[in-house]
Amino acid sequence: MEFCPKCRSIMMVSDKGLKCRKCGYISTNEGAAFVSSEKRRKREIPVIEEGVEGVLPTTETKCPRCGYNIAYWWLRQLRSADESEVRFFRCTKCGKTWREYD
Repeated sequence: MEFCPKCRSIMMVSDKGLKCRKCGYISTNEGAAFVSSEKRRKREIPVIEEGVEGVLPTTETKCPRCGYNIAYWWLRQLRSADESEVRFFRCTKCGKTWREYD
C-alpha cells in the first residue's frame, strides 16, 4: 500500500502507475510490484470433511428424505461471530444432509 506524498491519501493502481484519488498525483515507481486485482470466486463452505462421519455425535431427529430417526450432527459458524452457529444433520441411513435454522 502506498500513500500520496502530497496529501497522504491512499494511492490506487491506474494504467499509468499509482494515482491518488484525492489530489490526482501520479507516481511511476519503476521498481514497484503490482498485485493483480483478479475477481475472487464465491467461497464454498465445506459442510463436513469426508470420512469423519464415524466420529461425529448422533441424535434422534427425523430425516426429511427417508424418515429414519438417527442422524449425525455438528455446528458450523457460517456468518459473522455475532450471529449464531448453524446446526447440520446427516442421516446415518441415507446420507441426506440438512441444516436447522434457529
